[in-house]
Amino acid sequence: MADDWNDGIIEEFRANEGRVGGPFEGAPLALVHHLGRRTGRESVTPMMYMADEQAPEDVVYVFASKAGAPTNPDWYHNLTTAGQATVERGTETYSVTVTELSGSERDRIYGEQARRYPGFAEYEQKAAGFRTIPVLALRRV
Repeated sequence: MADDWNDGIIEEFRANEGRVGGPFEGAPLALVHHLGRRTGRESVTPMMYMADEQAPEDVVYVFASKAGAPTNPDWYHNLTTAGQATVERGTETYSVTVTELSGSERDRIYGEQARRYPGFAEYEQKAAGFRTIPVLALRRV
């Protein structure tokens, strides 16, 4: 079911130079290509991102919120295992390295995302007591 939903978003993203409607209308959205850590198969996952203030073209942050579920999404494990991925933003596709943020840096970036998009604050409340929602930095190679 999620794959069908993602497929529709991916198709709309590519047909409209990175823009989509519905729940993501106006939000920064990227397509992140990652290899399955067990299968080796490539997957493409649409993700909201936040561009870095100092290097908006080179660094974006993604949030393994899984809508506040008690476990991290599969793509999080794939990205952190591989340490690299490919990102589509708008009409551009490029390679990235993957780094997980921690401590005050993670808290600052997640806090800003939650300020901009209050759904992320709700996800953090849902996950409280189970996990801290990971923040990954995707840096252009």
